[in-house]
Amino acid sequence: MAYEAGALDATIAAAAGDDQALFLELRGAFLDSLTRQIDLLRRARCDANWEIAALRLHGLGSSFQAWPLISLADEALHSAPGEPVVIRKLQAFAQDFAGA
Repeated sequence: MAYEAGALDATIAAAAGDDQALFLELRGAFLDSLTRQIDLLRRARCDANWEIAALRLHGLGSSFQAWPLISLADEALHSAPGEPVVIRKLQAFAQDFAGA
């Protein structure tokens, strides 16, 4: 799933206004949270831990109107814990976001 830089960055820019430092801080906070939750998802060994990490990813996506992330979080919620395909898709999303 491709990262849609324009929509997510526009949402962050709207929150930051004209403050470029705040924009970078919000973008960095989004990436930090995204990376942390993907790591927790990757290390989840039970249904509860998997579901909590997936719900946090869903909430993060919802907070920033990141529809591709919301979709991936929903996919994780409907997958078995440790599903490698979902984890790879989320990692690709994070890498695309970090590189944009």
